Amino acid sequence: MTPARNAAMVALVCAAVVGQAVVFRFLAIDGVVPDLALIVVVAGAIARGPEFGALLGFGAGLLADLAPPADHVAGRWALALVLVGYLAGRVRQDARSSPLMAVVVVGAASFIATSVFALSGGLVGDGSLPVGPMLRVIVISMLWDLLLAPLVVPALLRFFDDVRPARRFARSR
Repeated sequence: MTPARNAAMVALVCAAVVGQAVVFRFLAIDGVVPDLALIVVVAGAIARGPEFGALLGFGAGLLADLAPPADHVAGRWALALVLVGYLAGRVRQDARSSPLMAVVVVGAASFIATSVFALSGGLVGDGSLPVGPMLRVIVISMLWDLLLAPLVVPALLRFFDDVRPARRFARSR
């Protein structure tokens, strides 16, 4: 990939993390904001496949782990978004078949990522919530992401198609 394409993807991930940390914090419901980084990772995985989704998930998750006001052990979002990026990439053919399926994949990814994040907090002793409030956070996060997905995913899929590297065809002899 060219440096310009790489820079465009880095800028997109940075904008998503800054957007969820700065812009959407004013719209938080019980402290839960839409996970724009997750939506970017899912769209990237749908557009490019599981390996790309996992790599994008690691970068976006690590950035989300380190962005203020992060108050948890670094690596938890990275783990969750790597898993989600890989899984969303595995169902990319189904998700590309219709916009509704892409939204369903975002909803499932939101549930999985938020659950992995919450459960990993319990495993590492990082201030995990009791089950009731944890389920409330998971549901609110999933609803936020489902609300934004139809508005954002089509544009993100076009973006990832536009920054796709040119295919090189090998000559057969």
